[in-house]
Amino acid sequence: MDKIHHIAIQVKNIKKAIKWYVEKFDANLDYEDETWALIKFDNISLALVMIDQHPPHFAIESKNASAFGHLTRHRDGTASVYIKDPFGNAVEIIEIE
Repeated sequence: MDKIHHIAIQVKNIKKAIKWYVEKFDANLDYEDETWALIKFDNISLALVMIDQHPPHFAIESKNASAFGHLTRHRDGTASVYIKDPFGNAVEIIEIE
């Protein structure tokens, strides 16, 4: 069964968004750079992404990610492809082994 890895929301300031989410909730910062951050909750992760860098989306881990298109390697070591559902929502398919 596939698993939802994260939900990504757009923010105007990564550092300010990290501070707000980590202070308000029992969550941990898992990754941070200038264009996005990943905050880990118990059941799912929240990606904070810059408006001009990444679309708002949710990500699904799949053993068959390459069946959805060409995978792009990312700086955090993952590989994924973005697709759109029939309603125009962005879905990132992340390769898992």
